[in-house]
Amino acid sequence: MADPSLLRFRFVIEAALAHLESRREEVNNLNVFPVADGDTGDNMALTLRAVLTELDNLSTQGEIDEIGRDQIVESVARAALLGARGNSGVILSQLIRGAAEELISRPGELVDPVLIAAAMARAADRAYGSVRDPAEGTILTVVREMAARAASEIAHMAEPRLQHRVDDATQNEMLAYVLEHALDAGEASVKRGPELLPILRESGVVDAGGYGLTVIFAGVIAALRGNEPPPLEHHAPARITHPQHHSSTYRYCTNFAVTGDNLEPTPWLPRLEALGDSVLVVGDSATLKVHVHTDEPERATALFDGAGEVSRLDVADMHEQVEQRKARVGGTIDACGVLAVVNGDGMRALFEGLGASVLDGGPTLNPSTYELLAGIHDIPAEEVVVLPNSPNVRMAAERAAELSEKAVRVVPTRSMAAGLAAAVALDSGADSRRNAASMEETLRHVRTGGVTEAARDDTQGRFRRGDSVGFIDEELVAWGEVEETLEVVLGELGREAELLTVIEGDGAPLAREAVAALAPDTAEVELSRGGQPAWWWLVSAE
Repeated sequence: MADPSLLRFRFVIEAALAHLESRREEVNNLNVFPVADGDTGDNMALTLRAVLTELDNLSTQGEIDEIGRDQIVESVARAALLGARGNSGVILSQLIRGAAEELISRPGELVDPVLIAAAMARAADRAYGSVRDPAEGTILTVVREMAARAASEIAHMAEPRLQHRVDDATQNEMLAYVLEHALDAGEASVKRGPELLPILRESGVVDAGGYGLTVIFAGVIAALRGNEPPPLEHHAPARITHPQHHSSTYRYCTNFAVTGDNLEPTPWLPRLEALGDSVLVVGDSATLKVHVHTDEPERATALFDGAGEVSRLDVADMHEQVEQRKARVGGTIDACGVLAVVNGDGMRALFEGLGASVLDGGPTLNPSTYELLAGIHDIPAEEVVVLPNSPNVRMAAERAAELSEKAVRVVPTRSMAAGLAAAVALDSGADSRRNAASMEETLRHVRTGGVTEAARDDTQGRFRRGDSVGFIDEELVAWGEVEETLEVVLGELGREAELLTVIEGDGAPLAREAVAALAPDTAEVELSRGGQPAWWWLVSAE
């Protein structure tokens, strides 16, 4: 009897593959476990493509909806197994096999939410059973938690079973509803992965296989609903400069199939583990798929001499793959960068000359939390130190640090002069903790001050609006005529300093030569143009 659900199956597999292809490189770039070889997206796509090719081959034997569910699911499970490559591909093939086994075990049942939930549960069991030492935080955890959510949702549905055939739109919506809730659980599981698997946390990344699985499910839901896939959060590639999980001993990712009679996966595991690691052997009595990382692919295949025919041999150089991945995602990225809040074109140039990225704080030097967050994420570094350069910016900077996925530390600089002194201590190869500590140590030996125009009359009658006022470490120390005020500030700061850095702002009323003449002879003077609008001069003393 015709089974329209088989046509739906091909349609959703095609959509899942298309959506995975659209994010394949993103999935590849997340790949650090068990080896940072950057091919998880490729391997999962190869598995789905093998399934689609098998469905198309079957359709040449007659209309796909006339062939029969049993024949199709058995053929698809075998195609997925033979087409699988790498850990992720083999595990995905086992998910497909587990779901297929559940479908075969329920002949005559319409595909409904109950059958979908049961298929997901069996898929999760099959995937866990295929791995010798299952690691939580990976695709295994993601599929288990998705299956659990699907089971929970059908328990709350008024009619999760289809006793009689309904129109396609109704059936599709029922399935999409359950899968969408499962996808929500999958996304949450992916984000929680770094809490469960230290290598993910250390590399600043989510599990590639788990994320790839959510991409596949989003494609399925899109096909069932006839619209765009549900939006999925994008995840940044792994931190390139951090040590990544890799096979320190073995070079070649080796995959092959073995066909024969009375085959069993378990007896082969210790023999393969004597040759390498990351061993997977899955399949049935007629067909096994083998995956192993080894330096001796030929010895791995030779183990099966006499046991069956070896075919579909695929050997990839993981050392080469790791280097290609590093180049693809930017192997020159710094460990730590600096974001400085500034105003003034000259000030921007001064900070950039020290290797800092800058965020224009505007006339009031007061950017929002989200402007700071965007600035942090735009820096091509794994970790960031923020220099707020104003007490008014500190709280927003600390909030942005809390919200960022990067490791971010805020060094509470209270002026741009202090920020420049701190930025000199940047070591782009060190982490943010070490850089922040170095900058704070530098600031302990720096005093800062400045001279500007009074914006209003002093309530104590010391100066009037338009007079010059001078500050040292935010304390008012001088007022009145420009030359006298600046001389007091320079004299006080330069009394025990070896270097005075004087940064000229917009509208400064004295020429550089006059400024230099006011400085004490005991300190070297560096004059720069900052162009800052709020201060005639900013001064730091070291």
